[in-house]
Amino acid sequence: MDEKKIREKIFKSISELYKLREQRSAFVPGTSPIPYAGRIYDADEMIALVDASLDFWLTAGRFAQQFESEFAAFLGMKYCLLTNSGSSANLLAVSALTSPKLGHRALRAGDEVITIACGFPTTLNPILQNNLVPVFLDVELGTYNIQVDLIEEAISDKTKAIFIPHTLGNPANLDIIMKLVRKYDLWYIEDNCDALGSKYRGQFTGTFGHIATFSFYPAHHMTMGEGGAVLTNDPLLKKIIASFRDWGRDCWCDPGHDNSCKKRFDWQFGELPPGYDHKYVYSHIGYNLKVTDMQAAIGVEQLKKLPSFIDKRKKNFNMLCKGLEKSETHLILPQATTHAEPSWFGFPILVKDDAPFTRDNIVNSLESAHIATRMLFGGNLIKQPAYSTMNYRQVGSLENTDLVMKNLFWIGVYPGLTDEMLQYTIKTLSNTVKPSQRKKHKHMKK
Repeated sequence: MDEKKIREKIFKSISELYKLREQRSAFVPGTSPIPYAGRIYDADEMIALVDASLDFWLTAGRFAQQFESEFAAFLGMKYCLLTNSGSSANLLAVSALTSPKLGHRALRAGDEVITIACGFPTTLNPILQNNLVPVFLDVELGTYNIQVDLIEEAISDKTKAIFIPHTLGNPANLDIIMKLVRKYDLWYIEDNCDALGSKYRGQFTGTFGHIATFSFYPAHHMTMGEGGAVLTNDPLLKKIIASFRDWGRDCWCDPGHDNSCKKRFDWQFGELPPGYDHKYVYSHIGYNLKVTDMQAAIGVEQLKKLPSFIDKRKKNFNMLCKGLEKSETHLILPQATTHAEPSWFGFPILVKDDAPFTRDNIVNSLESAHIATRMLFGGNLIKQPAYSTMNYRQVGSLENTDLVMKNLFWIGVYPGLTDEMLQYTIKTLSNTVKPSQRKKHKHMKK
């Protein structure tokens, strides 16, 4: 029996195993868990994973190359570079802008980067790790994106970049951001980790900035288990990002390939001996943040399902919006940014300050019913223990960020949620905030 037939036999067994596992028990309200996110896959992903493992290439290989090409094409971008996580993607994006190869435009220690305090720590961390200074602006209520009317006021002589997320998949106001990026010749990094498939004026987010980052963690729009990507249209930035990802080396050969430049032993760099092997010349203080081919193989199959994932997220989001609209007296439901078509990561709900109940009341009710909830990541990151000695600048108040930290939670819209699960979520939440419950909570507070 040849290798091809052996693989086919293995793949057939995997399909049978998946069918056996796929038999799921019926949803039981109040007993069955309703996750905020999760993996959606079938036998195709399992077969691809095993196919890659049978190659035993292990590091990035044929599946990584295929995914990078197809993912870039999906978004209409020139270059995609896979990495091991969305957090690593953010680190690579910021680090790349410190490269001496960028000349006078390179970020240097002490330069400022405009961002928000209301978010995930690994948007902020690369700024600090590269000895840059974050400049924090507040967010809008409803969209939870940066207050764009404060950006121009925040720009100083030291400001060199804007690095912000599209919060929970809701695009920021890219009209104003891009206008200011051009006016002040700033770098713009899009943290698109939570917004894969979102559009602004009909164009995918993650295609506006000089660099964009993506995450393929299991909770995200598609998954590789762990994994991320950095995208750009700039060939120089592509080369720099690859260098930082791959140990800081100057060579751009793919793993397992030699002498792509046809000058491997003909270069002269710094004080190295003439003709020193280009594969061992380092132009940046880099990392090893590559992805494995097994992860990429899963991504190749996930990408085929991505359009349906995006559609289901939108459908689930709209169902929650319609079902909860009667509760808006004391709750602020999410609002899409003008001109945006979000591919929502989650459904954020803000309890108004004058509500006769608290976020904890609602969260406890939902969690007791086995409905998973989440906070908006780190809340106000300035108040997190990790950043107590951080050097930063703040423009305006962060009152909305503090309100989000105190009063906001979010629930899932991921494709694995059924209509029955969403209806039960709506019912549970609505019962928690209905008038009779509000009176009860008022009495309890006295």
